[in-house]
Amino acid sequence: MSRYEEARKIYSSYGVDTEKALDTLKNVSISVHCWQGDDVMGFDSREALSGGIQTTGNYPGKATTPEELMADIDKAFSLIPGKKKLNLHASYAIFEDGEYADRDKIESKHFAKWVKFAKDRGLGLDFNPTYFSHPMVKDGLTLSSPDEEVRAFWVEHGKACIRIAEYFANETGIPSVINFWIPDGYKDIPADRIGPRARFKKSLDEILSVQYDKSKVFVTLESKVFGIGVESYTVGSAEFTLSYSMQNGLTPLMDNGHYHPTEVVSDKISSLLLFSDKIALHITRGVRWDSDHVVLFDDETKEIAKEIVRNDALERVFIATDYFDASINRISAWVTGVRNVSKALLFALLQPSAEMKRLQDENDMTALMVMHEELKTAPFGDIWNEFLRRENTDSDYITAVKNYEKKVLKERK
Repeated sequence: MSRYEEARKIYSSYGVDTEKALDTLKNVSISVHCWQGDDVMGFDSREALSGGIQTTGNYPGKATTPEELMADIDKAFSLIPGKKKLNLHASYAIFEDGEYADRDKIESKHFAKWVKFAKDRGLGLDFNPTYFSHPMVKDGLTLSSPDEEVRAFWVEHGKACIRIAEYFANETGIPSVINFWIPDGYKDIPADRIGPRARFKKSLDEILSVQYDKSKVFVTLESKVFGIGVESYTVGSAEFTLSYSMQNGLTPLMDNGHYHPTEVVSDKISSLLLFSDKIALHITRGVRWDSDHVVLFDDETKEIAKEIVRNDALERVFIATDYFDASINRISAWVTGVRNVSKALLFALLQPSAEMKRLQDENDMTALMVMHEELKTAPFGDIWNEFLRRENTDSDYITAVKNYEKKVLKERK
């Protein structure tokens, strides 16, 4: 008997069908962020990172051209099992033959190469306006700026990005999630808190005046608790973004690095599911603050996955990754983080959720605690390895990563 068959029997004793879990997992799509491969630099500007965005480290082999980044994405995706989408920032526009368009003037044609890349691989594309690392980020402000020229510039950028997201959906045949996040805020205590938020609200209203197919484009709005240089006040707080999303029929997006250190996104998911048809997640790992470390198979990642699965919400939650680490091999960072999201989802799918809910409703918290603890040592690894086998993906990916580093990354200047 194989290790998988033995593990399958053990899980069956808990009332869990491992075949159903594996079949479900293979159809869950994870949107993978492109910006891990080049430390969030993009191709439309050589501006230094700004707006609370920072990468640390200088590991060799960073992608510096669209071709290099696409090659690295291909390598990473070959080592990641399951369905995937590609998540782009507007700063990854590709200009040819000396052409250039500023962010308020970008068009679908500037992403044609990305669309071809995605279509050739059967991938969907998600999108993000880039409200950072640009000269028009004045005094740390964009859509909330009191300077009307600045605010209007970024409004036009948002409109352009919605049009591009619809282009992605039309071309790939897969709906596109477009996420709005701004870095606006103040380093020290502001005298006016409502003014910037009123301007942000006005800007969003203007951006959303663009007509788009809501069955193809899902607009999400992401909050932030604070960032470098905006420690005292962030315009797009959780209260603002959630209220605006609910009032305007948008999809609320939670990044689990964007809350106070004692808050957990896993506890918020069930509440939002009661009031929103769909929600979106950026899965990351904050270390004391929004530091965007590589996702691990840790407690909060597992709890997030459990909340999605136990609430039968896999079709209602847009799952994406968002982190960037320049101190380690970037391909490995991609693969490790995305695999861990998949691992967490499988771990959740292998929970006897109905039985555990029954124990809770009957107030048998003793038995519930025991079951929680027993499942921690169930042979999860054997089920995960079976998933890898069925996806034709090797459990040993570090060897492939190191070979790629030796042959490709170290050759880059």
